[in-house]
Amino acid sequence: MLNVLTEIRLPDYSAGMISEFTSLMEKVRQLAEVSHALRLENAELRGALASQKADNAQLTARIGEAYDRVAALLDTLPAQVSKEEAA
Repeated sequence: MLNVLTEIRLPDYSAGMISEFTSLMEKVRQLAEVSHALRLENAELRGALASQKADNAQLTARIGEAYDRVAALLDTLPAQVSKEEAA
């Protein structure tokens, strides 16, 4: 038998904790979503960077080849005669 006069009722503290826990869970879920999106974007950017590096290397090689062709053409031209030598 329970004596009603000695029964102690404690306030319900867990309701506030549950709402805080729910809020924390939502923030963690949002963080996970943002992290996942950033990982996908990072992977895309790494692929784009690799492609740009390959393009850059190809263009650098083409510039080197063009430089060599221009230098070879300049070597075939006759030397320019200065005004003092002509006199």
